[in-house]
Amino acid sequence: MDNSKEVIGRGKEEENNTGYQEAKKQEEQKRKRGRRKKDEAQEQYEPKDQNKYFIDVSKNKDQRELIQNILNQANNKNYGREIILKDLVLIALPKITAKEIEKLQENSLSEMERVSMALDEYNKKSEVKLTLGEFLVKKLAL
Repeated sequence: MDNSKEVIGRGKEEENNTGYQEAKKQEEQKRKRGRRKKDEAQEQYEPKDQNKYFIDVSKNKDQRELIQNILNQANNKNYGREIILKDLVLIALPKITAKEIEKLQENSLSEMERVSMALDEYNKKSEVKLTLGEFLVKKLAL
């Protein structure tokens, strides 16, 4: 009789663990970790409850001065409320073009990412699969 109780007890534990494992798998499927595959469709980023955005220009004196100068010019008036950075941003955002977005994306790349992009383009164009080292040797003619 003791043996049957042990088996029943193990069955319940396994049942509980199975339920836990299934819940864990579902949770892992919801949140994807690691690098995004190259051919995978890009997800649209939509913050659910983000209502505030902060701009830190404390380390860049030129950016700080530019913002302050524009705000001073905008507030050089006799009537109306004070114009704040939010007002400037809301006017400027709709005027950003696709070309400017591409420029922002290019400026965000590190040196190694640029080299990797050049490697990918070369491999596509010449229909070969060179490694990064082989590509650099070929480009630098070593």
